[in-house]
Amino acid sequence: MARILRITALILAGEMIYGLPFHTQRFFRPTMLEAFDITNTQLGDMFAAYGLAAMFSYFLGGPFADRYSARSLIAVSLILTSLGGLYMATYPGVWQMTALYAFWGISTSLLFWAALIKATRDWGGTNSQGIAFGILDGGRGLAAAVFAAFSVGILILYIPNADLVTDAERKAGLRSIVLFYSLIGLLCSVIVWFLVPHEKTALSEKRSLFTGIPQVIRKPLIWAQAAVIICAYCGYKGLDNYSLYAVQVLNMNEIDAAKLSTYGAYVRPIACILAGIIADRFDSARSICAMFILLVAAYGFLAFATLDSTSLLVIYLNLFVTFFAVFALRGIYYALLEETNTPKHLTGASVAVIAFIGYTPEAFFAPIAGRILDANPGVSGHHNFFAFLAIIALSGVLITLLLLRLNKDRVSKELINKSTF
Repeated sequence: MARILRITALILAGEMIYGLPFHTQRFFRPTMLEAFDITNTQLGDMFAAYGLAAMFSYFLGGPFADRYSARSLIAVSLILTSLGGLYMATYPGVWQMTALYAFWGISTSLLFWAALIKATRDWGGTNSQGIAFGILDGGRGLAAAVFAAFSVGILILYIPNADLVTDAERKAGLRSIVLFYSLIGLLCSVIVWFLVPHEKTALSEKRSLFTGIPQVIRKPLIWAQAAVIICAYCGYKGLDNYSLYAVQVLNMNEIDAAKLSTYGAYVRPIACILAGIIADRFDSARSICAMFILLVAAYGFLAFATLDSTSLLVIYLNLFVTFFAVFALRGIYYALLEETNTPKHLTGASVAVIAFIGYTPEAFFAPIAGRILDANPGVSGHHNFFAFLAIIALSGVLITLLLLRLNKDRVSKELINKSTF
């Protein structure tokens, strides 16, 4: 039971820390743009500030996970992030929101991410890394969907008629959602403190925090894993625009668009856990390659599909294929740490380097996507956006093939060294 409670606490913390910076605009993007009176480009620039702050925070914060208790690091991060939500609820201006997103880039990354990955890797043991990370990300998806459904209910209370919504109703509804996520974040910090045990770490406090970084940087496999995450994370960031796509291309209202994104989130636990089982049974890297191939096909279709030429059902099918493939990738790409034989005492340092490189889309993806959408508003802009995603997914296929080659060479060298010895 303690083991189940532990992974449950990690799941809740792992998703709800991102509720404020991500859920508010992923599920309610049209509402947020109107309530804050901002454009896609401005929102993209806010995420650029988040991404730049997060990149350096990942790198600087990773080694902390090798030295300090995950429980403390995660709890503090949740509290700081939730406090930022109280400020967001006051509807600050564009520059103040940009500063807030930069703050969230630090609060969600500096002490949090590597600690979460290390705690999950420890929970999974040696032979169940795929399912461990699949359960983590699948559970996060379920948590996202459940709390997003509650948030949609909150918005409906303030906007009973989505076709006749006023600015005051929209702002009041979004403010309540922001405060809701702030409260949940604070509650999660308490849950983590009591359910995640304090664990001793292997790194001596007399040694530098960054002792393992040079060793990790010299490994080509680490760079390949980071490149895989860049491509996969671009797909994940692409989901942020689906509610806007539903409004501008599929002619939905704000409420129905939020519901579509919420329904997509329910795919996440199925995709992540199924991918984790397959990865443990067969191979994480090959499973990742298959998901990228699936994304190339689905994005390629969406880059040309219109309601005039394609049935709505077929468009929905392809959208949900992308949900499945993107979430499956997220569920297993950290399982590559075990598959490539990364030493456990270097988990924090490895995650620091991988995340620093792999999550660079936080800095560049939203500004590029915002400009693509604003340059050709409506159907054409979204077609160009999906074409952009298809090119990135194709890059993911090629990089994963390279990773497979590098790992095969590593195994061959280890076998030669053993036989020589």
